[in-house]
Amino acid sequence: MSNTITAEATESPTEGSTGTAEQVERARQASSIEMRGLHKRFGRDTVALDGVDLTIEPGEFFTLLGPSGCGKTTLLRILAGLEEADDGRLAIGGKDITEVPPHKRSVNTVFQSYALFPHLSVRENLAFGLKMRGMSPQQRDARVAKIADFIKLGDLVERPVDQLSGGQRQRIALARALVNEPDVLLLDEPLSALDAGLRSQLQVELLRVQKRLGMTFVFVTHDQQEAMVMSDRIAVLNGGVIQQVGPPREVYERPVNAFVARFMGHDNLYPVTARQDARLTTPLGELTTENAGGEGGLLLIRPETLDLLPGEVAGDNHLPATVSERLYRGSHAEYRLEIGSSTLQATLNNRGRHLPEVGDRVTVSVAPEDLVTLGE
Repeated sequence: MSNTITAEATESPTEGSTGTAEQVERARQASSIEMRGLHKRFGRDTVALDGVDLTIEPGEFFTLLGPSGCGKTTLLRILAGLEEADDGRLAIGGKDITEVPPHKRSVNTVFQSYALFPHLSVRENLAFGLKMRGMSPQQRDARVAKIADFIKLGDLVERPVDQLSGGQRQRIALARALVNEPDVLLLDEPLSALDAGLRSQLQVELLRVQKRLGMTFVFVTHDQQEAMVMSDRIAVLNGGVIQQVGPPREVYERPVNAFVARFMGHDNLYPVTARQDARLTTPLGELTTENAGGEGGLLLIRPETLDLLPGEVAGDNHLPATVSERLYRGSHAEYRLEIGSSTLQATLNNRGRHLPEVGDRVTVSVAPEDLVTLGE
């Protein structure tokens, strides 16, 4: 298999790896994913996927992000072989697996529901898939011991699954998927049932495991923050169509359309009613940008790019406003500002600054390079 759960697998070829650089690269390439023209319809009227073209590079932590019903889980299930596409082609490592049944794909899936056997111990859960593949007891014991050590399961291996916490069960589910050494690991919202603190902890653990293995992870979530923390790249889906693919920073700071902007949490979207070169006329007033796109469209102003100056201060990209709401969040404060008949959201770091109060008159300042124009 392309990823062996050993210490050697986490080192470079020049630092003790048992394979040559060429062998390691061939194994790495086995986990590349190509989707071409994937279509999926449920019934007569529900289009789940509408011509998805996507390439996932070997060793990427790649996230499918979008609202409920956007097609992300359907796409994951097609990768796993649990659903069949109506049309299109799917390949892993350059090999067409469109018609390959699930049990013959070098792909494993971690589900939100854990999908563990509650009447078995942790060790028996980890060994179950290996037993079904006909592996000898000695080989199973060695493989289970390695993955238990790798995931740091400690003394949990002999405990019944039904005696474990939710976080422990999710770690067992991850270990059970990894023990089979797949080329690709699919994760269907595996952390969504956990509380916020544990979810944050397991995000870090999961990311560390992926980086140590160099395995291709395809992760499904509807949580924008989770996607940005964990991903090398993100694909945002809506209505079965990929809206944008890119690194987290690019998707957040430079969304390609209004849907992506809103889904990534941006409320500061305003129509551009007129434009002359880089000078934009908006409901907020006249603004200058260094990122002007085509004619018409929308203006995006990210809340964290704004500064609030006390009183009224004249200048380019300076807008007089009134503070109508302030939410103190500890490290930062969120503001709702009234500018004429429009509202604007701003986020300020609290450290070392005077915070305006509700009712204060302020001047909103934004740099030209932080104004983004985009399509509908």
